[in-house]
Parts: sequence; structure tokens; C-alpha cells
Amino acid sequence: MLIVVMEAAFFDLDKTVIAHGALVAFGGSFRRAGMVNRRVLARTIWNGLVFRTFGADEERMRRFRESTLQITRGWDHATVTSIVHRSLAEVIDPIVYDEAIVLIEGHRAAGRLVYLVSASPEEIVAPLAEHLGLDGIIASRALIDAEGRYTGGVGFYCYGENKVEAITELAALKSIDLSQSYAYSDSATDLPMLEAVGHPIAVNPDRELTRTALHNGWPIVEFVRGVPLRDRIALPTSTRARIISTGAVVMVMGSVVAVVVLARRRTAAA
Repeated sequence: MLIVVMEAAFFDLDKTVIAHGALVAFGGSFRRAGMVNRRVLARTIWNGLVFRTFGADEERMRRFRESTLQITRGWDHATVTSIVHRSLAEVIDPIVYDEAIVLIEGHRAAGRLVYLVSASPEEIVAPLAEHLGLDGIIASRALIDAEGRYTGGVGFYCYGENKVEAITELAALKSIDLSQSYAYSDSATDLPMLEAVGHPIAVNPDRELTRTALHNGWPIVEFVRGVPLRDRIALPTSTRARIISTGAVVMVMGSVVAVVVLARRRTAAA
């Protein structure tokens, strides 16, 4: 039996595909639904600001995960899913990076599978991936009791080496050649994921990831443009992706190289 070997592109979510943390972005929707109060929302926004400014090291991520699990304890899973689906376009469209969408289109045009890989909960990541027309997700999974309520525990935490294990399992299932695949992230906490593929790219990287990327000669790109998805043409379907010219893909990747050169010149001049 002939096995077709695939290539893939793995995108981190927060500050890579969208400009803010996913949980912070949906905070207003949960508050309007009466699931969090202003104090909890303010603390969540503050945590997001800390991550944005100083990066998300392992200890900060641990504290944020534990506090989030405590906040969601007792929430009804079906209600959370419904809120995310209802408010998805309103919340996410304005903060999606246009550059990320261009790269996603390029990878799909080249015939690659595209996945979101995020420490955010699957209830948020899965609808977003569907909204963007991606092939699937790898995300954190909370524990839910027999009554359909969050227990405050976590079944799978999609972080660090756990991301790599999940990506490796997916690669075996889908016959993906990781040595020919791509990964995008903003954080040094995702170094295991970036090192697991043949083409790692640092996006809006924190200080540690910037140092590592420069040392290893990895591309460094800056995403700054936010264009609502409703103002863009639809993402290509799998059929359309197969007939888009290779020249379009070259143009997309060429724009990445241009940004890399600019970033390195800035670093050298500093």
C-alpha cells in the first residue's frame, strides 16, 4: 500500500495567530454571561499584560493555569462552548494577524496540513480553527464531571514537551514528515515544538526566543497587521489550494525572508 507522506505547519495561537491571549479575549463574553465578575476579569487582563511584557515562563504559566482552573470550576461545559461559538467572530476577527492568515493560505496552497497548537482550552481553540478553515488542533483539555461541569482539574496540558508528544503522535497518525514541516511561536516555552520540526520560525518572539533564534539562524518575523476576516477573501478550500500557483507560495515565503533580513539588520545596528 502506497503511503503518502505529508508536510504540516503548526501555529501557536496567542501572539502568533491572534494579538492577545485567547482566554483574555473571551473574558468580556464570560463576564456578560455572568460567569466571572469584574475583579476576576481585571486579574485575567493583568496576567495577559504580564505575559505580553515579560513573556510566559514556566512558573507564570503554572500560576495562570491553576488560577484559571479554579475560576472555571463548576462551569457548565455546554454553556462555555455556546458562549465561545456565539461570540467567536466578534472577539477573534479584529485581533487575528493578517500576516498569519497570509502564511496559512500559503501553506494550504502548498498542500500542507495546518494545525493550531495551544495551551488554551480546546473549547476555544477548536471553534477558532474551524473558523479559520484549518485541519485540526492540539490543545489543553479540562476534566469534566458526569454532570458536564468543569472539575478544576486538567486532563491534558498542552505545554512544552507535551506539545511535542502530541505533535509526534499526530505526525505518526497522519504520515507527516516533521523534518519538512513548519512551526511558529512567540515564546521560548515553545522551544521543544520549534526544535521538533525542520523549519522553525519565531513570531514576535520574547527575549529568550529571540536569542535562540539568532543563535540557530532561525527566521524571525514580526506580525503587526490586524485585518478582520470578514474583509478578506475566504481561505482556500483543499480543492482550490491544489490549483493555486507555486508562485503565490514563493511570494508569501519571500515576504517572510524580507522581514527576517530587516530584523537581523536592526539587531546588528543595535
